[in-house]
Amino acid sequence: MKKITVLFFVAVYFMTGCVSKKKFNAQVSKYDSLKTSFDKVDLMLSDCIEESKKKQSRIGNLEEELSVAKKSSGAMLQQLSDLSVISAAQAESIKKSLENINAKEGYIRNLQTELSRKDSLNMALVLNLKGALKDVNDDDININVEGSAVFISISDKMLFKSGSYDITPRAKEILGKVADVIKAQPDVQFMVEGHTDNKAIATANIRDNWDLSVLRSASVVRTLQKQYGVDPARMIAAGRSEYVPVTSNDTPDGRASNRRTRIIILPQLDQFFKLMEPKP
Repeated sequence: MKKITVLFFVAVYFMTGCVSKKKFNAQVSKYDSLKTSFDKVDLMLSDCIEESKKKQSRIGNLEEELSVAKKSSGAMLQQLSDLSVISAAQAESIKKSLENINAKEGYIRNLQTELSRKDSLNMALVLNLKGALKDVNDDDININVEGSAVFISISDKMLFKSGSYDITPRAKEILGKVADVIKAQPDVQFMVEGHTDNKAIATANIRDNWDLSVLRSASVVRTLQKQYGVDPARMIAAGRSEYVPVTSNDTPDGRASNRRTRIIILPQLDQFFKLMEPKP
């Protein structure tokens, strides 16, 4: 990045005699924007790598414990066999215990492979979303990884007008970009989750905040399906009303933060359940 910065300003130095100040300022502004986008993506990449290291450390501890248990059981079996103080049935029982330890060792290896694969998919997904939405204000949309899921949080001021569940034209552009990234990952499922503040609402079509949150999530799901071709079998529409706030509702800014729609890209839990199934 430092090399790029130096080359950029050297080029600007030699070009200032040939271009107008307006063009020069435009190029500087464009460079600043690109650098900001790069810094954001770089920070996100660092966070994902750090989370992956933590998971690898936990799996490493399990592997070490199994290795110690395996060595201990093997040594005990050999000692007892040498002394001829155990029956054939007891020796067979200990042998089966060792086989169980080996099976668990293989399970941990498979789990480690799946976790690494999932982390890689989540990282790629986040980077693709960041790239697709790089021109959107950070105050209006936020993308991050929590646990095993990727969260896209969009402010309601971008998606809807006050008290309405009709999606704005600007919001449809954003949802179109999100749809392009999601459709490139056909194996993942996701849930659209509506959230409101604690201000009461009652209209002819909306009885309360439960209604509003569900209607808004359904509007997003319907738009992704009908306008952008996302498979409806992959989507869940849900409403959380006012009951999962991210901050206090005591101020206008706080209420604005709580009015949001989240797209939660769910982990593929079926892969982990398959690992737990007993083998024949």
